[in-house]
Amino acid sequence: MLDWNEYRKELMGRLGEFSQLSPDTMTGYKALSAAGNKTNHLDAKTRELIAIAVAVTTRCDGCIAVHSKAAVKAGATREEVAEALGVAVALNAGAAMVYSARALDALDS
Repeated sequence: MLDWNEYRKELMGRLGEFSQLSPDTMTGYKALSAAGNKTNHLDAKTRELIAIAVAVTTRCDGCIAVHSKAAVKAGATREEVAEALGVAVALNAGAAMVYSARALDALDS
């Protein structure tokens, strides 16, 4: 298994380098990332659970590393994370079903 703490550390180092090379990109990303905190319609734990589910559906290891740690910090339990991951699994299966219908449609064209 991956050493997530080491991976997170290495990722932050690389992102620091990227930030120096493209500071406006990083500034824009940080603004997008913080936008939900300003409206505060969802609490931090809920936002992190959503982030983990989205990270799985987009296959982003860096997102998983960052948001899993943030979810624990926000008070998410292992069971809550598992439930959010179940939603991600269902969404991926649903997307495969929809695209299966599209593939069949393409066959008929």
